[in-house]
Amino acid sequence: MDVSACTSIPNTTETAISPLIRFALRGLKRCWLPQQGRWSFAYHLDGRPNPNESRPGYDVYYTLNVLLGLSRLAKTGYLPPLDLRAVFIENALAMVDLPVPRYAYGMALWASAELGQTLPNPALAAARRLIADGSGWRRWRAQDLGMMLSGTVSQARTDRKLWSDPAHRLFRFLRERFCSGSGLFFDQASGLRRRWASFATQTYLTLACYHYGELFGDRNAIGVANRCAAKLISLQGPDGEWPWFYDVPRGCIVDWYEVYSVHQDGMAPAFLEHAEPHGVRGATEALSRGFVWIYGNNQLGQSMLAPELGLIIRSQLRRGELATRGKRAMRAIVTSATGRTGSLVPRDRIELRLECRSYHLGWVIWSFAQRRDLLDITHHPALLA
Repeated sequence: MDVSACTSIPNTTETAISPLIRFALRGLKRCWLPQQGRWSFAYHLDGRPNPNESRPGYDVYYTLNVLLGLSRLAKTGYLPPLDLRAVFIENALAMVDLPVPRYAYGMALWASAELGQTLPNPALAAARRLIADGSGWRRWRAQDLGMMLSGTVSQARTDRKLWSDPAHRLFRFLRERFCSGSGLFFDQASGLRRRWASFATQTYLTLACYHYGELFGDRNAIGVANRCAAKLISLQGPDGEWPWFYDVPRGCIVDWYEVYSVHQDGMAPAFLEHAEPHGVRGATEALSRGFVWIYGNNQLGQSMLAPELGLIIRSQLRRGELATRGKRAMRAIVTSATGRTGSLVPRDRIELRLECRSYHLGWVIWSFAQRRDLLDITHHPALLA
């Protein structure tokens, strides 16, 4: 499938597309794998001759995430040269034969609802089996639960009879097993790993609670989401950075790194968009502070954009930890055990992860395709370089 026109904007919608969205569309063109009909796992920015890296299962999941973002852009009147529904069907059919993460089925449900395209039966049947197996939920991580709940809620918007009961059961499980007194969410229902949770954990479950609460008018769900959003805002860094790792019962940061760009410009804005109308104090300011981190208001004092490509550098991390997670895990355990909290390190101990993931651009599009009130972000001069 040819996406060479992915950045061309029809005249009828020219004024509706911000420079930020144009930037992300240009980046997606770089990440497209024409032979596979999907977007890549990673585009490397280190100068290698073949920068696109494919990992088929993750390619499919990331493609579903990109399609979610593009579905929102399409609702503004933008006419993509790409047949979004055809790409969706092709990848949804492929997912049952590939080692996709469990949460990919939740994303497939969510994207299918937003696209107005029925999920092909093999994938739909697999998703419904996962949701029906309540005993298996104990093995789910937070992202699995968050995506499945958002997916079922999205399906329930058009078919309450079929999807309301699964959504209610999933939310009850979330409330009973993933909520904590600190306002943050646990990473899983039980086990030693449960107490340490990432920013991604907080994002997916907060979003899911907002989705559920808004559809079903459940004030308790909105309250759960608001408490987490407010807690995260209280822990946001001095330059607007969103920390990576939390000790959930203590409600504190155990490790700031990696600081991921997608959290700054895509995922935090996704839940803060809901926090704003629900009265969470400082939500808009936190969104803006987080995003300008991308434009250079960060520890390194440099932009995270690769403007010639339309891509965004993935993260800032501790020097020497590009290929290891062991040090991060041990640091979190020791920090918690000693009752301390994580701290930022000097800038000379930070380096960049020089890659961009296609799903990152999908989240940017989802969060900003319909916003017209943050021109300092969506029309920043750096996007026009």
